[in-house]
Amino acid sequence: MENPFVNLKPSSLWKHFFDLTQIPHPSGCQEEITQFVEDFGKRLGLETLRDSANNICIRKPATPGCETIQPIVLQSHLDMVPQANSDVRIDFEKDPIQPYVDGDWVKAKGTTLGADNGIGAAAMMAILEDKDIQHGPIEALFTTDEETGMFGALAIRPGFINGKILLNLDGEEYGEVYIGCAGGADVTARFQFQNETFVPKEDVAMKVSLTGLKGGHSGVDIHLGRANANKLMFRFLKEAMETYDIRLSSVKGGSLRNAIPREAFAIIIVDSQERYEKVKAMVAGYEQIFREEFDGIEDINALSFKAEFVEIEKDMVLIPRLIQERLTHAIMAAPNNIINMSPQVTTAVQTSINLATIETCDSMAEVRFLARSSSQSKKEALCSSEESLFKLAMADFVETSNGYPGWDPDPNTKIVPAMEKIYKDLEGEDLKIEIIHAGLECGIIMSNVPDLKLDAVSFGPTIKFPHSPDEKVNIPSVEKFWNYLITILKNAPKQN
Repeated sequence: MENPFVNLKPSSLWKHFFDLTQIPHPSGCQEEITQFVEDFGKRLGLETLRDSANNICIRKPATPGCETIQPIVLQSHLDMVPQANSDVRIDFEKDPIQPYVDGDWVKAKGTTLGADNGIGAAAMMAILEDKDIQHGPIEALFTTDEETGMFGALAIRPGFINGKILLNLDGEEYGEVYIGCAGGADVTARFQFQNETFVPKEDVAMKVSLTGLKGGHSGVDIHLGRANANKLMFRFLKEAMETYDIRLSSVKGGSLRNAIPREAFAIIIVDSQERYEKVKAMVAGYEQIFREEFDGIEDINALSFKAEFVEIEKDMVLIPRLIQERLTHAIMAAPNNIINMSPQVTTAVQTSINLATIETCDSMAEVRFLARSSSQSKKEALCSSEESLFKLAMADFVETSNGYPGWDPDPNTKIVPAMEKIYKDLEGEDLKIEIIHAGLECGIIMSNVPDLKLDAVSFGPTIKFPHSPDEKVNIPSVEKFWNYLITILKNAPKQN
């Protein structure tokens, strides 16, 4: 497609961002974009490294007169979250994103945009090729598979980077700098069973669909109280089971571990046309309830909870009653959303959990949660509690995995005071110093190269609704972020 950003500034950053949107790069599928970045570094004649996790590090020497500035690591991740509205047909592993300009915002047509973290990566590429920006020694670190478990950052080893200051460009609110973040871990539970293949010919099947929720980032947006499609679907299913003895054939809700689920779908079966009509009326009643409960939080005009008749196919199966009851009660009992706020910073979330995905297939039901906390002990306790719940429900498999540490603030940081002064000079107001509930790679990278004693911060332009098709990046904030970043590079602390 034609580049819609040709009139935006800074032009070099927006050019590189458009190029990135045209290369498919969902988590787990970054071969092409990794090769693109590696070739970019080599084409510039810069030292370019690739490690075992396909992280790329491109080294650029200091500009004349800036050799005494402390070496800086600029860091962004290359993968994006693949989310699309149900009416959009896209193969994220093959198709490009369709970005467009809407006033002061850049959005994508019915999908995630990839500004998280494509804007940061594009800024790094623009700095690497620019011959006029003044800066000390730079290492541009492009990591992989951040969104699915920080796997690229976890693979960083001593010697791959050698800087002293880490500028993570994955922030999402211009004017805020993050100096700490929550750690996280996945909790997965599975129920194994033998499907029932006999469906009486007088039974009636229906598809129940919950769509139109906002979703969002399960860390950044968890405090907004948005609806979780999985919890709402099983709230309905529980009452329908108890009232009309419905049978569950299949269910699928959510698609990503780190996104609040926006949609959920279930195929259910009832034993008569009369009950079909009653269940359909129950669905309509729940749609009204959900709209009333989430008025002011969700777009109630977009929120849709519908039931429609479907044919009973030859291969349609029933989940055994005992399994559907165990699954339903466990999901209804499972905690979701904020667990507690920070005792030190009362406006910040300390601990939360997101009921991310539910799917039944191949005689198995799988449920996945992502737990987050800035307290390692509370994160472990929450995961243990979730494990116990599903063990009591007699799940066949329960596991906590993909754990990553939080990032503790450094009270002796030198880069933060420098950034505060620069921001005040540029914007005429105070910089906000924050701890974010989302996961960032800083703490992981720092723990993997402890001898460097990295001085780390995270910041970026304003990005709204990441991890959802409503994702958008604010155009004026990108230019401000760019000016702030290149001013930091020129005025960063000197070497001792």
